[in-house]
Amino acid sequence: MCSSLSTKKFAIENLGCSKNQVDAEIMATALIRRGWIFCKENPQEADLVIVNTCGFIESAKKEAVDVILDIKQRFPNTQIIAAGCMAQRYGEKLKNSMPELDAVFGNSAPELITDLIENPLDGQVYIPKSPSAYPARDYLLSFKGSAYVKIAEGCNNRCRYCAIPLIRGSVKSRPQSDIVNEIQLLLSQGIFEINLVAQDLANFGIDRDRETFIGLLKAISQLKGDFWLRLLYIHPDHFPLEILDLMDQDSRILPYFDIPFQHAHIPVLRAMGRRGDADSYLKLITEIKKRRPDAVFRSTFLTGFTGENSRSAKELLDFQQRANLNWLGVFTYSPEEDTPAYKESKGLRSYFERRRGRALKKQIEAAQQKIMENNLKQYLGQEGIYLIEEEIPQEDLYLARGFMQAPEVDGLTVIHGDDLKSGDVV
Repeated sequence: MCSSLSTKKFAIENLGCSKNQVDAEIMATALIRRGWIFCKENPQEADLVIVNTCGFIESAKKEAVDVILDIKQRFPNTQIIAAGCMAQRYGEKLKNSMPELDAVFGNSAPELITDLIENPLDGQVYIPKSPSAYPARDYLLSFKGSAYVKIAEGCNNRCRYCAIPLIRGSVKSRPQSDIVNEIQLLLSQGIFEINLVAQDLANFGIDRDRETFIGLLKAISQLKGDFWLRLLYIHPDHFPLEILDLMDQDSRILPYFDIPFQHAHIPVLRAMGRRGDADSYLKLITEIKKRRPDAVFRSTFLTGFTGENSRSAKELLDFQQRANLNWLGVFTYSPEEDTPAYKESKGLRSYFERRRGRALKKQIEAAQQKIMENNLKQYLGQEGIYLIEEEIPQEDLYLARGFMQAPEVDGLTVIHGDDLKSGDVV
């Protein structure tokens, strides 16, 4: 509620990925614990708006700038802080180029937002040096019954097009005990779906002695109760097949595989800094399906990368058909300064490269529509467990998700019923 006479009212405009959402929830919790009131439903009443930016690709950066400008135009007397990835990477540059901002706050320790706002905002750029302590979150931005749990920060894969290591650094894993304790707390609060997130889940523990991702999953499996455990994003070049053994032993670990293949043409993959190829990726899919016939696959493809041509486009389209992925996101290459790929091309991309990438993206998306619709037919007439997200007003209908649908990206299932509410499991 935002009807208090208190002048300490805030809102958060969260942009970007699920990992950014966790940071936003940590900031919200820190502010609420200091007496601030979260104006989630009525941001126009807020004294302070935090725009939690994404800085991964050019379109995301443009969106962040547009959102800041829009908020300032609609609420000229509201203070605005730019936080998140874009703020972390372009702190001083962002503040100097956008007088609309009252401050800039990095993403390395979101719980320290209170250190910034409890002093007058006079345009400072605050980039905390210490890594986040991941305090318990009193407030979640997900629909009821679902939560993201971040298990690590940063990435060691060093894909040559990716700016994530420039923004979030190398892998910094949380202590396994902290993660398990957080999940146990969330389950005790009524959370049914736990979504593990990181830049690459399989990299968990490589910076810590005697801790591994498989060990973490085993520890989580020791927890009591009925819940879903969803694994979001595992790099295909080092996918740990031991996960399949754990799924056989614990049905709460969902057979949902988020594996970003990105491409199939070997020269393009090598230019991207990836070791795999179409054959190894198809072998991985086949092995998983052999062990788990109910497996659901989500992936991403990157089009328009330097060196892509008609042959590589054909190979990618062929791979798409053979992989038969349930869900697929397609992105066109965005040259990001200071990445190896950007340096090698000096940031230059021809009109034809950009046009070819956009055209291939449309081809892939059109083909995926048919693949997706065909794959969804297997669920017709089948009973399953569904998590209710929200009610459709004035109808006995509800929007829900099954195990094959990750939050926000994979669509929804319509449920006919009555007397249900958000967070119910049916």
